[in-house]
Amino acid sequence: MIVDTVDFQTIRAAVELGRHAPSVHNSQPWRWRLERRTLLLQADLRRRLPATDADGRDLIVSCGAALHHTRVALAASGLRAVVHRIPDPQRPDDLAALELVPRHPGDADVELAAAILRRRTDRRRFSTSDVPETMRAALVQRAAEQGALLKVITGSGRRKLESTLREAAAVQDDTPAYRTETAVWSGAQFADDGVPAANLLATPPDPAHGRRFTPGYLRQEPSDEPDGALLAVIGTASDDTLSQLRAGEALSTVLLHATLLGLATCPLSQVLEVDDTRRELRDAVLDGAMAPQLVLRLGFASTESPLPVTPRRRVNEILYREPG
Repeated sequence: MIVDTVDFQTIRAAVELGRHAPSVHNSQPWRWRLERRTLLLQADLRRRLPATDADGRDLIVSCGAALHHTRVALAASGLRAVVHRIPDPQRPDDLAALELVPRHPGDADVELAAAILRRRTDRRRFSTSDVPETMRAALVQRAAEQGALLKVITGSGRRKLESTLREAAAVQDDTPAYRTETAVWSGAQFADDGVPAANLLATPPDPAHGRRFTPGYLRQEPSDEPDGALLAVIGTASDDTLSQLRAGEALSTVLLHATLLGLATCPLSQVLEVDDTRRELRDAVLDGAMAPQLVLRLGFASTESPLPVTPRRRVNEILYREPG
């Protein structure tokens, strides 16, 4: 049905827009395969980061974000995706199969797709303005629509969370393989992946605000005044591959809707990459109520200076068409 009724260029354009999804170290560890009537999302294990992401959690969450971004792009193009997640347990690299049904896009579909190219990971200090409760509630609802929970952490729980973020960074900083891997994936000026110097701070940030990459070009005045950023955890009821994929979809929708609301965002995954701090986050911060999948920093940008678009792999490298 899909190849008979949908022009291939429409699918290609949607995948091209969806490739702007966030991913760990901007590694873009996914690929799409069009097999007659199915658009298949596959994990690209060649792009896994073994020192950073030993258990592959970041990779699956990243693929979930790409899945949702692409669904949004397809909807704006007039295609509703019926998603079958983990369609074949015997093929673990196949994460989702999309059946496409023609439909008329609504204004909300087009608006959300337009947010894809405006979204940035902003590692800079946020303003002191608080995020209104109405915005918090809206983002919590959006995450729930994707089968995940978004929990804003406040008070003593926030202090514990910040402590675990810093602890995870210290553990990884003491790991030579991690330091090498981070250096390889950050600071470049001409590449189609990784985090470029133009999007990185010149001075290493507090790990509670962002990962410490190779120093970049962004400069900001030092300040001891706390900003108004929220720290929130995206979590799921269980901790299997399907849950991690769902968490990535929730991350995507929260980021895009936050962009529409005028919020700046920065995903924080380090605390989930270290076994001890992941357990501490689950038990001491979340009281064992859910399996944490990602931490997200949200707030209002402190500057109107825009960040450049981070590089992306060519669509021909991530979209394959089955012969015949």
